Amino acid sequence: MSRTRTALLASLVLLGGATTTGTAAAAVAPEPGIAAVPCTVDYKVQNQWDTGFTTAVTVTNNSAAKSSWSVKWSYAGNQKVTSGWNARITQSGTAVTAANESYNGTLARGGSVSFGFNASYSGTNALPTGFTLDGVTCNVDDGGGGDPDPGPDPSGRVDNPYAGAKVYVNPEWSAKAAAEPGGSRVSNQPTGVWLDRIAAIDGAGGSMGLRAHLDAALAQKGSNEEVVQLVVYDLPGRDCAALASNGELGPTEIDKYKTQFIDPIAAILSDSKYASLRIVTTIEIDSLPNLVTNTGSRATATPQCDTMQANGNYVKGVGYALAKLGAIPNVYNYIDAGHHGWLGWDDNFGPSATLFKQAATSEGATVDDVHGFITNTANYSALKENNFTVNDSVNGTTVRQSKWVDWNRYVDELSYAQAFRNQLVSVGFNSGIGMLIDTSRNGWGGGARPTGPGATTSVDTYVDGGRYDRRIHIGNWCNQSGAGLGERPQAAPATGIDAYVWMKPPGESDGSSSAISNDEGKGFDRMCDPTYTGNARNGNNLSGALPNAPLSGHWFSAQFQQLMANAYPAL
Repeated sequence: MSRTRTALLASLVLLGGATTTGTAAAAVAPEPGIAAVPCTVDYKVQNQWDTGFTTAVTVTNNSAAKSSWSVKWSYAGNQKVTSGWNARITQSGTAVTAANESYNGTLARGGSVSFGFNASYSGTNALPTGFTLDGVTCNVDDGGGGDPDPGPDPSGRVDNPYAGAKVYVNPEWSAKAAAEPGGSRVSNQPTGVWLDRIAAIDGAGGSMGLRAHLDAALAQKGSNEEVVQLVVYDLPGRDCAALASNGELGPTEIDKYKTQFIDPIAAILSDSKYASLRIVTTIEIDSLPNLVTNTGSRATATPQCDTMQANGNYVKGVGYALAKLGAIPNVYNYIDAGHHGWLGWDDNFGPSATLFKQAATSEGATVDDVHGFITNTANYSALKENNFTVNDSVNGTTVRQSKWVDWNRYVDELSYAQAFRNQLVSVGFNSGIGMLIDTSRNGWGGGARPTGPGATTSVDTYVDGGRYDRRIHIGNWCNQSGAGLGERPQAAPATGIDAYVWMKPPGESDGSSSAISNDEGKGFDRMCDPTYTGNARNGNNLSGALPNAPLSGHWFSAQFQQLMANAYPAL
């Protein structure tokens, strides 16, 4: 588990001696008349290697509300902060100061703020022993006592499976990428392996099956740690609000899903031959979010989604998958959590977390079977919009009122993922859950992306001129014109984020531009037709899709070439 210091002042009962793995905390039992803790600081080393480390810091303010803040601490060794996020971090000698950015200065009484950083060191990396918030001490050194380290997960799982590990490069995808002009620049990147029908488990149409991929991962692994990324995606009545990725199972075939899909996958993953692999599963993309936004009286509702809500088979299927796969010690389950342009609105944000908790405690599953969540899977939402924030106003009109943001509380995936993680913890998920963000197709613009906000003639010109995400509408999801490769896969890139991943293999189509007969159970969705003028879910706008696309999951050379051309960071 990660090394943690929770810093407290005079509020909590001392729980016990610190262990050798490095969790330390300061706490003194309260005495009558002593004021409440003015602040707490949770300092967590998420990832550490021979010469450096990554740390997440969460500050909770228990005194008067603040419009700006500054946290200070000192190191006992030669630690040097090299980069940070969500705070302006400076260092003088051993003394470090982290001050708010313009967008996160407000800190309510009882509120928290998180930031993170990378740092270098040599020798030992001792935890800081004292913190202040605006000059007020947030902890005292208790002389060696403190909260006991939670220790390793009883299953043997690590806090972040991506930390210190290589990630499996799918040789089938790699070969297709390398065969494209310029594709060798990215063909060594790790991507997800999609188990999207029963036949995929053993290998369909000459493709590698699950065991073949795991065997190849063992060969790549050598003496190192290795992550294998799987997408588990074959629910009954799958993708009830779309057609391009409809599945092979009918709405009522939950038993077939359990016995012919999940059980065989679990049997293979349980093989002791693969016990040394860290197996990350993305559980059933798009399923639970559809029950939140596309059912009932909403304009975006579909009869198919109403059916899946009524029969409960999405919830049952996700719960069953979590329970069966979560029982395997080297499996790390991440539930799909949509993206900011889907669940970021107030009406969707809280109800989604509640529904995910329901699924995670059904069919024998518990929250302990959930290692984290993944956002933006196979989608295009920009990782970080730097040219405007949700708190900006133009001529007295809030950015939230622009046509693009449309009253959403989030304008990019990073802010959404971090906030949604907190929401998930608040409804009962474990505090150690991590988030993944799929950055395979959210780079947008390469070297031609906007360098600042748009003109302030209106809130729409301000947002539209500055946004990286160039989709016609945030509800557009199929083979988007203008998209680019995003951040390369990396571990622990930001607070609360276990990794940026390429779960959707770049170059694989989202769906065909016109109807194509197939035996894969895949339909034709007009959102993949570039001439389609839209529906309620994309504000009746053009689809923004590329022409001449093949079936979902099939190789789409024109898309791959576009993604490379528009990559950010550029190739």
